[in-house]
Amino acid sequence: MIKFSDYFNDWLYGQDAYYSNYKQIGKDGDFFTSVSTSPFFGGSIAKKIIDSIESGFLPNNTTILEIGAHHGYLLADIIQFIYTLKPKLLETLDFAIVERFSNLQEQQKKYLNDSFGDVIKLKHYDDINEVKLQNAYVLANEIFDAFACELVYTNKENTLQQAFVSNNKIEFIDCIEEDIINHCKKYSITKGEVALSYKDFVKTLCENIDTFEFLTFDYGDRYPRNDFSTRVYEKHNVYPIFEDNLPLEKLFKNSDITYDVHFNYLSDCFKENGITQIKFNTQLKSLVEFGILDLLEILKANVNENEYLRQTQNVKVLLEPTGMGDRFKTLNIRK
Repeated sequence: MIKFSDYFNDWLYGQDAYYSNYKQIGKDGDFFTSVSTSPFFGGSIAKKIIDSIESGFLPNNTTILEIGAHHGYLLADIIQFIYTLKPKLLETLDFAIVERFSNLQEQQKKYLNDSFGDVIKLKHYDDINEVKLQNAYVLANEIFDAFACELVYTNKENTLQQAFVSNNKIEFIDCIEEDIINHCKKYSITKGEVALSYKDFVKTLCENIDTFEFLTFDYGDRYPRNDFSTRVYEKHNVYPIFEDNLPLEKLFKNSDITYDVHFNYLSDCFKENGITQIKFNTQLKSLVEFGILDLLEILKANVNENEYLRQTQNVKVLLEPTGMGDRFKTLNIRK
């Protein structure tokens, strides 16, 4: 019997795990992301990076660091839009990726090299602990929902219980871990996910980079909703972790598993490291603030109507208030 967090971690990162091999994203994969929806997602981030440099917060020789870049599509979109908006910046910027799997590193290198050749300088890190930088713009798109979490549940006797797994079967026993108990008391969590590993990640990031702007997008909300959000994605079908007769033994390592991020806790992790410039928002509001609508106006002046309408429709999906626009949240942080 193992803790659910160990089971979760093995599912995504263990031997022959889901993330250890390249997976398609989009209509041919298990799920959609904002990156697979429109290149203007990366374009709006590129515009935000340019604004952060031109305002003087970051120097023009900063490092654009992406944590968990999958195929490299997001970083490529950002580079392409920087080239379109401020091509001279590419002469001074550095680019880097944190990626634990060597096979994915090779695919990222090939894709970015095929796209840009020696126009950009790219470095890989196996782990965030290896990163030592004076300044950086750090991107983390949908990574916190892939940090191992515990499942907790308060029973009828008002006792907090913790999930354990044996032979792909989940059962709850009384929780005896003080850090989990204290976390649940602090945030009034009676049922749901607890991901204490955010704390170590944030601490390492703050210690290893002197000055940074950090931007993350993820499913979740400011407050925990006291219900289980853990779910499995397989070929665009979504299965709650406690769905009746869910065949975990079949889905294990073959499908994506995720949960909603608790953004207040993530914000507090940064506050514990002395950071106060923290902005929480929806994806819709962030992308509009970054200038995604301005980018569409630039597009309109340079392409035919059919292409403009096609790209506009994809951007609408990113901003849809009842979909990605509100379900995805952002944290924009400056140190």
